[in-house]
Amino acid sequence: MELTLNQKLSLIQKEFKANKSKYNSFGKYNFRSAEDILEALKPYNEKYQVNFTITESMVESQFLQFPMLRSVASINDDLDTITASAIVGVDLEQKGMQMPQKFGSASSYAKKYALGNLLLIDDSQDADATNKHDKETVVNDKKFLNKNTPEFNKAIEYLKNGGTFSSIESKYKMVKEVREELLKINKK
Repeated sequence: MELTLNQKLSLIQKEFKANKSKYNSFGKYNFRSAEDILEALKPYNEKYQVNFTITESMVESQFLQFPMLRSVASINDDLDTITASAIVGVDLEQKGMQMPQKFGSASSYAKKYALGNLLLIDDSQDADATNKHDKETVVNDKKFLNKNTPEFNKAIEYLKNGGTFSSIESKYKMVKEVREELLKINKK
């Protein structure tokens, strides 16, 4: 018996994991981007014979005081399509950004949240939901060890000078990618 698209999506929602591979140094938190989600979805295209797409459009209304973008994430197979959307505003007053960056930033957020709505990604522990911007984010009493940070570089040096991975692991929480990179150095 062939699975319906609803059944396929339900299985994908249960199996799906996307790493939070990006780091916000201002808020000191890890987050997943739309690109992280899309990359993690690729294996499901073949496994379940589905395709994921994202379309975007401007929201038109005389009552809006600033531009709004609508992003629609879709999953489809040969028979059916299921969609979820997200709407975000474009902050035209954002300092330090060119106009394309302002729209690009809003577009990235809209894509991420449309995909999150489609895949039932719970970001309640994500920094967008808990960001304090003035305090260190701590998970299970450990900070995340992130690539391209002074702490990560110190960890590499520590391992190269004979330090142990378990010592780093006791101090930091790590995503799989960071863990694997440090373990490779530890084995040398």
